[in-house]
Order: sequence, then structure tokens, then C-alpha cells
Amino acid sequence: MMPANQYVEIRNGCYHVGGTRIGLDIVAYEFHDGRSPEEIFEAYPSIGSLAKLYGAITFILEHPKEIDAYLNAQDERWEEFKTSNALPPELAEHFERARHELSFRRH
Repeated sequence: MMPANQYVEIRNGCYHVGGTRIGLDIVAYEFHDGRSPEEIFEAYPSIGSLAKLYGAITFILEHPKEIDAYLNAQDERWEEFKTSNALPPELAEHFERARHELSFRRH
């Protein structure tokens, strides 16, 4: 695990922007997709401040290999969840579409 700091915290084995419910994976996907910090903050104002978002982005940039491994592990966790939790077809389709979009952004 990567060390947490004032901008990034670990809860239940997942990384979040400090003091929020926003997953670090969301910020990583958005940033790697070319969105500016201002655009990301506009989309996720519950982050609280642009300074906090910049701190989270700095964390992402300082740990590129670890972040990539974390994102891959999150993808694996999702696949395990899907296997062990049958979702109604319409809900499964909605989640798959969202995961595909996030995965597409990352590559």
C-alpha cells in the first residue's frame, strides 16, 4: 500500500480524496483522460477545495506504478464482485457501461 497523506486517505482498503467519498481512482481516470484540475473540481465539488484536489493529483503523479497497480486491483475487485453478486440485467448493463467508459478513459 502507498502511504496516505493529508490529501489522500485509505478506508476499507481503498484510496479516497481526504475527507471525502470520492475515490482516488475517479480522480486518476479523469486526470489521465486530460481533464484539468478545474474541470475535475467542477464535476466533483464535494472534494472541498482545488488545493485538496491538486494534492491528490500530486499523490497520483508521485506514485505512477502504484496507482496503475491499484487501478488494476480495483478492476479485479469489480470482476470478483460481479461474479459473486448477481445484479438485475438492467443494473448490470448500467454498471458495465460505466466501467467500460472509465476503462476506455484510462487506456
